[in-house]
Amino acid sequence: MSAENPFASLNRPLSSRWDGLNTNLIAKFFEVDRQGKRLNEAVTVLAPLTECSLDVSLNWQSPFEGKSLESAAPTAFQMLQSGAFQPTVDAFAKLTGSSGDSATGVLQQFVGRTGITKLNSVQVFVGMQPVKIQATAIFRAWRDTFEEVERPSDQIMAWALPAELARDSSLLGNAVDAVKGKKSPIEALLPSKSPSLIAMTYKGRNYYPLVIENVTYPLGGPITKDGNLVELSLGLTLCSLAALDRNDWKAMRKK
Repeated sequence: MSAENPFASLNRPLSSRWDGLNTNLIAKFFEVDRQGKRLNEAVTVLAPLTECSLDVSLNWQSPFEGKSLESAAPTAFQMLQSGAFQPTVDAFAKLTGSSGDSATGVLQQFVGRTGITKLNSVQVFVGMQPVKIQATAIFRAWRDTFEEVERPSDQIMAWALPAELARDSSLLGNAVDAVKGKKSPIEALLPSKSPSLIAMTYKGRNYYPLVIENVTYPLGGPITKDGNLVELSLGLTLCSLAALDRNDWKAMRKK
């Protein structure tokens, strides 16, 4: 690559040409281990992102919310609180010839009241899900459709798919191979290999390790006479391997 190329130090990453685009607008993807350390000779994919968002779902609940008197007899208390009992009392008083004033006075005290208090509405933190990133990676070709679109998008698909799925899923057959020494006990019990873990660097933050939960690969884009895509908007759903805390978030900021 030429000396003017801002990505020359990245050992020839897989990317479309984005000359003149601010490098902070271009995401960098590469394979890492479970600690987030980049693997040796890891391939790098570069792509600008559109419609990119990070979703943090925090689970707060009110454990005492259903412990009020309303939960014991919900219909009766709702009628008391709304004043719905009043027509019934009036009808009964008319039927019996009594005034019903004393009952009316008592019922009026229930109207507009509630059993909810600050104590039984206290929220407690009960957990959270891993952080999710929704994004669309853009690839488009200026000179070489295979190098600028096909190869980088194929690499992302390779990371998303399992590294290897065993053809023979028979536990008995694998056990026999383990006894014969053809496979280790671990290979016999778990014969397939999971997808890769990756990292993403984007707009001043390093997100790692991530898994690719979903890929949307449009098949209707323009192509060359050889069948190679000219441009591709690859929809991605990335998810952190585990839930994050404030120290993890702080560590994601580039030094």
